[in-house]
Amino acid sequence: QAQVIETGGGLVQAGDSLRLSCLASGRTVSFHAMAWFRQAPGKEREFVAAISRSGGSIYYADFAKGRFTISRDNAKNMVFLQMNSLKPDDTAVYYCAVAKVGFGSPSAFYQMASYDYWGQGTQVTVSS
Repeated sequence: QAQVIETGGGLVQAGDSLRLSCLASGRTVSFHAMAWFRQAPGKEREFVAAISRSGGSIYYADFAKGRFTISRDNAKNMVFLQMNSLKPDDTAVYYCAVAKVGFGSPSAFYQMASYDYWGQGTQVTVSS
């Protein structure tokens, strides 16, 4: 099994930046794709960004393009989400997700069911 822990959330003003971090740990687990999802109050959890094991494939939700950047450090089993120009609509709990096997198609990166391990989430609140 693996443990996934997110950090870096907080309360910021519109236009500010935040960097979320996610650490995956597990002695016998291989970590492949890593992703961020978010869930706003009263809404379903939605895809934010994902990155392949090599970092060669990166995907973003439309709302994240141009403002958010996902990256990873395989030596530390970590994934990061740099969020710039934050808006009140970005207010949500942000979840890190990790897959233990590789994906066969790009569409898999966008689907919650593709990921095996999830963190508890970190709250991001953007005030206007």
